[in-house]
Amino acid sequence: MIKVNSVKKKPVILGIETSCDETAASIIQENNDGSIKILSNIVSSQFDIHKEFGGVVPELAARSHAEKIDLITNKAIFESGINLKDIDAVAATAGPGLIVCLSVGLNFGKAISASLKKPFIAVNHLEGHALSPKLNSKLDYPYLLLLISGGHSQFLSVEKLGKYKRLGTTIDDALGEAFDKTAKLIGIEFPGGPKIEEYAKLGDPNKFNLPKPIINRGGCNLSFAGLKTAVLKISKKIKTKKEKFDLAASFQRTIEEILYVKTKIAFKEFKKINKKGNKFVVAGGVAANKKIRKVLEKLCYEEQFKSIFPPLNLCGDNAAMIAMVGLEKFKKKEFNKLNYPANPRWALDKNAVFLKGAGVKL
Repeated sequence: MIKVNSVKKKPVILGIETSCDETAASIIQENNDGSIKILSNIVSSQFDIHKEFGGVVPELAARSHAEKIDLITNKAIFESGINLKDIDAVAATAGPGLIVCLSVGLNFGKAISASLKKPFIAVNHLEGHALSPKLNSKLDYPYLLLLISGGHSQFLSVEKLGKYKRLGTTIDDALGEAFDKTAKLIGIEFPGGPKIEEYAKLGDPNKFNLPKPIINRGGCNLSFAGLKTAVLKISKKIKTKKEKFDLAASFQRTIEEILYVKTKIAFKEFKKINKKGNKFVVAGGVAANKKIRKVLEKLCYEEQFKSIFPPLNLCGDNAAMIAMVGLEKFKKKEFNKLNYPANPRWALDKNAVFLKGAGVKL
């Protein structure tokens, strides 16, 4: 008689994301070799809703999430080819983000979890970005993370799932916000940050000498408010399309130089606590900027670090990264109760000192 070994079903996770202005749902499954298969990844953006206001309006964003979340999730389920009852757990973003937006996806995820009697997992949105490269590549701990998005700019030592040490952060504005603000000042519709790189290709990067705040102090902490102010002053004087291209190019070059210097410092800080660590992950929406990628790849080559970036389509907010964290927690049986609250200020490093506002000492 031939003995047949039963193959244990690999976990299937539903991820839901509504922390800001993207309504997203995704289903992923772990393969037998430990790699990840993204069965579906649906993202619905709200650009058209917010562009006339030049930024995200929380109440409008939340209303759009409420109108779309059922449709987007059903689409993700349909495209995955998975029967809803075969999902092993539901993971939903619980923070940080806009609380009115977080509540939509969080409560929807809880409802699915309760109806299916499957585990519920509350996910930190930033941890989703931190683990996003695991969706398409093998990534072992520890590693240095540069998280750059519209709401966050941080250097973090990622020790293991749930354990993070912040090495540096912005003391004022996030890098993505600086990109969007600069785009608005030179006449690009919201969200114009991604288009800055396109404008920069047509301009002279040395035309305007822009400031590099705290470039020579503050360790690997970052600051972009002064840079934004300088761009504002120059934008009031420029008159031609060529000058707009030049300002975009000068801004792009300045950001590249800031990140080069600050990342080099972060490498040294990371090595102090992880002597053999040599992996560097760049994640978040701004990680899609190809010029920034190129500069940081060059630095990694010089400093003997291995650079790792998520695919371009997984840099921005998405639910696949939320499902990825859900999968990691599912395997460790780290589940949450259905009364788990939304946390708009959920930090990855709970012990990090708050470093924002006037008079911050570095």
